[in-house]
Amino acid sequence: MQKPLLAAVLSTGEPERLYSGLSVLVSTAADGSQTAALASFGALDLLLDPDLLRRVQEPETTPSLSWAGRETFARSLVELVDTALGLESLSIHACAASVETMALDAADIDVRGLDGVKSTPRFLKDTAGARLIFV
Repeated sequence: MQKPLLAAVLSTGEPERLYSGLSVLVSTAADGSQTAALASFGALDLLLDPDLLRRVQEPETTPSLSWAGRETFARSLVELVDTALGLESLSIHACAASVETMALDAADIDVRGLDGVKSTPRFLKDTAGARLIFV
């Protein structure tokens, strides 16, 4: 497998920040460049939420958005997550420490379509040389 050009640690529980991070990853991967992400804690919780569409329309979850903009944002975020998980040139792994401390199991990760579980040291080793962003 080709080394990633761009790597991201996605940790935020803020949907707007996750959207921004995923946008950078998807834009890079859509051009055919290998990209990789490690989803931890807040970001992993958002990625695994089966009711993400409803969740991000709640004012307390997305306080910076206008009332009218929440529905559009929610649909866009769900589509972006689905796109990210479907791209061959973008791998998204769940952070091992997050999986352990959030009481998740491999089935939760597999059902959602993530590429498995990986420790942070392993992720950093696998993405050495890539531009690294933290979201």
